[in-house]
Amino acid sequence: MIMNKTKIIATIGPASQSPAVLEQLILAGANVLRINASHGKREDQKQIIDDLRKLNDKLKTNVAILFDLQGPKIRIGEIDSAHAELTNGQEVALTTKESIGNNKRIYVKYPSFIKDVKAGDRILIDDGNIELKVLSNNNLDEVKALVVDGGILSSKKGLNLPNTKISLPSLTPKDKEDLEFALDNDVEWIGLSFIRSARDLEALKSVIRYKNKTSKTIAKIEKPEAVADIDQIIAVADGVMVARGDLGVEIPLEEVPLIQKMIVQKCIEAGKPVIIATQMMESMISNQRPTRAEVNDVGNSVIDGADAVMLSAETSVGRDPVNVVQHMLRIIMTVQKNEGIYYHNHAPNRESRTFISDSTTYNACVIAQQCNASAIVTMTHSGYSAQRIAAQRPKANIYVFTDNHLLLTQFSLVWGIQGFFYDKYHHTDENITDIKEFIEEKKYVNKGDIVIHIFSTPLQARGRANTIKINAID
Repeated sequence: MIMNKTKIIATIGPASQSPAVLEQLILAGANVLRINASHGKREDQKQIIDDLRKLNDKLKTNVAILFDLQGPKIRIGEIDSAHAELTNGQEVALTTKESIGNNKRIYVKYPSFIKDVKAGDRILIDDGNIELKVLSNNNLDEVKALVVDGGILSSKKGLNLPNTKISLPSLTPKDKEDLEFALDNDVEWIGLSFIRSARDLEALKSVIRYKNKTSKTIAKIEKPEAVADIDQIIAVADGVMVARGDLGVEIPLEEVPLIQKMIVQKCIEAGKPVIIATQMMESMISNQRPTRAEVNDVGNSVIDGADAVMLSAETSVGRDPVNVVQHMLRIIMTVQKNEGIYYHNHAPNRESRTFISDSTTYNACVIAQQCNASAIVTMTHSGYSAQRIAAQRPKANIYVFTDNHLLLTQFSLVWGIQGFFYDKYHHTDENITDIKEFIEEKKYVNKGDIVIHIFSTPLQARGRANTIKINAID
């Protein structure tokens, strides 16, 4: 079993969607496979999910699916490649009338575009590579803009309005169709792009509850409004993604590193998984080795305590997806040898209704640090105690035993957790002996190792953790 603390998310696309490559990605260290709902045919998405489930059975793994909804993403339409260059100082029209665009006129695939923008607003196209400034608006179907930073236009590129309050709903009609598909297929994690407030996430969660499904939600932080509402978003979300691509377009690039570190720290304290995404190994779309800066970027994310690091185009359309995952795993395994990344030790809040469980997991991690324990073991049905242990970032390996099959795959996104199915609820001592023998047999612990057990008593009540036991492997 590969024991990387920080997990790896690999986006699946044309370069990686065959069953053979999916299997190689899993064996190379991918913990979560991401499906981007913005791309690919529905039948391909369904095939990826089905193939993964078969591979989990075959390989005895618990790799999860992250299904990423597009959210209120604005794109331009088709562009005539023969007339596609914008030059600084020229004027260009942007229209909501469907047409083939060129260097004089660009079709914007957003009906409320005219209503939302006003003179002076900035328009960024293709991740900010092209910048326009709105000059005028006819309030009907066309906006005139000045080219501030020109470049070559390509079809269907993203369009950002960093100074504009857009009126698109958090769940677009396309998102609702994609969400229904994701829930019908019981994906473990659902990401929502371009959220602006906690209310956007609540809209997604209400649909999941209405459908009586158990998928967890990931809030993708890509807008300045989301950064401003980050505490409420973290409180509502099951997990958070620092999506640096569009975030770095919507806000000044130089602010992104500090925002990333702030969000990671807040998520760790809240016990919510946090993902770092975008351009982590970008050069490996075409190269066989990452750049030094990319290695440092991944390494720093591990040092900061991120639950997962994500690959996008590197594994979806890159030349060698498996090689990318192997490189990322090597970076993680090397950096996690650094003692300084462990034991964040967030003391529990006495006023919290979960204080007893929080105190139990907190003190178990303190004991683990004091006695240099090699493993922390817990049984859980809800997953709460496991996530609270992970939030302390202990150096000891975290082994979680549960009778909840869904938790096993959802844990694949959570820092440090290795999950195992276990449905025997006998006497506490019998269960501890069972589990101790299992981890010994699998060579997860060695003679003389200290193991911390966390559980609830009485066991049959399946309540929250309230008991700690220390064992030595003899």
